[in-house]
Amino acid sequence: MNTLGMTLSCLVRQWRWINDERLKPLNLTQSRWIALTHLKYQDGMLQHQLARQIGVESPSLVRTLDGLEQLGLVERRPCANDRRGKTVHLTPNVRPLMSEMDAVLDNTREQVLAGLSEQEINEFKRVAEHISQNLHRLCEHK
Repeated sequence: MNTLGMTLSCLVRQWRWINDERLKPLNLTQSRWIALTHLKYQDGMLQHQLARQIGVESPSLVRTLDGLEQLGLVERRPCANDRRGKTVHLTPNVRPLMSEMDAVLDNTREQVLAGLSEQEINEFKRVAEHISQNLHRLCEHK
């Protein structure tokens, strides 16, 4: 039985696996490159929000951030509005690595979406966003 949920889950797993394999030479594990990608779009977010967006528990993210911090790629700062919270920031040292990482991710994206028209890609995004909104509503009513 191949449901839509199973198909989407399989797509995500395969896409992540390919990216993970291609990013190994940059010493980026899946948890590291996913965290860096999220921070690229929202630098300085609260650590617990980053964990939620990535879909991991906070202790797992802490281990990832510890490794990224040791490499000098991110830094955690106290949150001004929440004494217990920390915000996560990219450091200037990460820029060259992010450029290489983005090139790998862009190349994979091009290969994965090969043969699809811009219209098909946009329609898929529209449908995926609609499903995402439905899922968010279901989570809010939990």
